[in-house]
Amino acid sequence: MAEAFARMHGGTSVDAFSAGSRPSGVVNATAILSMRDIGYDLSTHASKGLDDLPPGAFDAVVTMGCGDACPWVPARRREDWAIPDPKDMPMEEFARVRDEIERKVKALIAACGAV
Repeated sequence: MAEAFARMHGGTSVDAFSAGSRPSGVVNATAILSMRDIGYDLSTHASKGLDDLPPGAFDAVVTMGCGDACPWVPARRREDWAIPDPKDMPMEEFARVRDEIERKVKALIAACGAV
């Protein structure tokens, strides 16, 4: 969802990539439904691992709640967003997490001066 929001709000100024340390291979069905509720088709995205990221350093890397256990990805700016994993939440709670991710993505884009 963070990648989708970065694409939505960053426009052509932002190249966004999402990857996990243990990708499931499929995009969460609730995430697809939740993003569809706000007009975004997440079904075109794929579940990717860290090996799928392009090489080199990034302007910003965001981790979500893994703290010291996060794998190292080179970046000028690093943030850890302590956001709960919504994968097993009911839709209403899932939507609150989705909206929090969107707020944080918008703030990061602004802080980086990308838009």
